Amino acid sequence: MPKIQDNARAFDYGAMMERVHDLADAYPFVTLSYIGTSILDRAIPILHIGSGSRRVLYVGAHHGMEWITSLILTQFCEELCRVIEAKERIYGIYPCDLLNGYTLSILPMINPDGVEYQIHGVNENNPLRERLMEMNGGGTDFSSWQANARGVDLNHNYDAGFEEYKKLEREQGIKKGAPTRYSGECAESEPEVAALCNLIRFSMPWRGVMTLHTQGEEIFAPPCKAKREGGITARRLSELTGYRLCRAEGLAAYGGLSDWCAEKLSVPAFTMECGRGKNPLPITQISSIYATMRASLFLFPTIL
Repeated sequence: MPKIQDNARAFDYGAMMERVHDLADAYPFVTLSYIGTSILDRAIPILHIGSGSRRVLYVGAHHGMEWITSLILTQFCEELCRVIEAKERIYGIYPCDLLNGYTLSILPMINPDGVEYQIHGVNENNPLRERLMEMNGGGTDFSSWQANARGVDLNHNYDAGFEEYKKLEREQGIKKGAPTRYSGECAESEPEVAALCNLIRFSMPWRGVMTLHTQGEEIFAPPCKAKREGGITARRLSELTGYRLCRAEGLAAYGGLSDWCAEKLSVPAFTMECGRGKNPLPITQISSIYATMRASLFLFPTIL
């Protein structure tokens, strides 16, 4: 495995955009497109590799503090491209041959505004500054910010158990935009989530979706009635990573991307809680996290 250079600088939106553009420029088989824009009009890029009908999706950074998942996915994309170009074998497969039958779509950062708030705070020119300060309890420290620019937790904004979640929300006293957990006025109210849902709906069928979060070294795989093999895939992902299989409980059991894919579309979906520690995980963990996730990222299309 190539050595990953740990960088003291957090992986913000600008760094992510620079990397995806570099990949698209360097490799003719990489297609860069955009699923839409964030609340603050930041373009949300997605990279497509391969030309096959069997589609697989990877998604990172639903939450501001979890920007390291964007770095994991771009690192995976970089290594995948090098292996394809060199026509090398990895984990028993030749990706250059595999991708004739598959299309891998890699969306590194679904919540660019939240990532920017968490890393850089909210500057005085931000048109939402006053409202954001109120949602943040009046403070200027946004280091624990998870939501998007409207204070909506994107991974509770999908139409999967949304009404049940709203009841739990009220019981918890969550009534409006906040750094975390607020699900929004209605399912898919946020442009980031609506754009991703439309991409998935209008590009069906998908063989599987992997969404990266931090932390806990756990895997959540909601039941997918139409495709029982999802359980086999989850166990294989657990074997490849050493992460334990868990069942989501409480607020975590509703409104997520994996829940929506499995429940509404019968697409097997898997939430990978990468690394261990306290969010945001330090960038110095990137080498160890990537080493643990590497086999599951490369082999995911083949075990669906």
